[in-house]
Amino acid sequence: MPLSHNDQVTLLTDILTNHQTDARGSVAECEQLERLVKSLMVNGQIDQNVKNILQEIYYYSQQGAQTADLDQHILANRENLSQWVNEIGQFS
Repeated sequence: MPLSHNDQVTLLTDILTNHQTDARGSVAECEQLERLVKSLMVNGQIDQNVKNILQEIYYYSQQGAQTADLDQHILANRENLSQWVNEIGQFS
């Protein structure tokens, strides 16, 4: 059963929040973020402001999946992670 728009947004923010609070993550989570972002980007219900944020998250997740030190990548983006979660919450 496919995830609803709301479920996708919830999962996306959960992963981002976990990265932000734990300062660690996995390549599989980064790949999951990429899939979620791709799915949400084609959804007509998504606010344009959120789509701009999703593009930033997609770039973050691509870099994270390819980096040799994922934990350092997450630490370097901690402020962004918090900001993205807050902004998505405002628009969704």
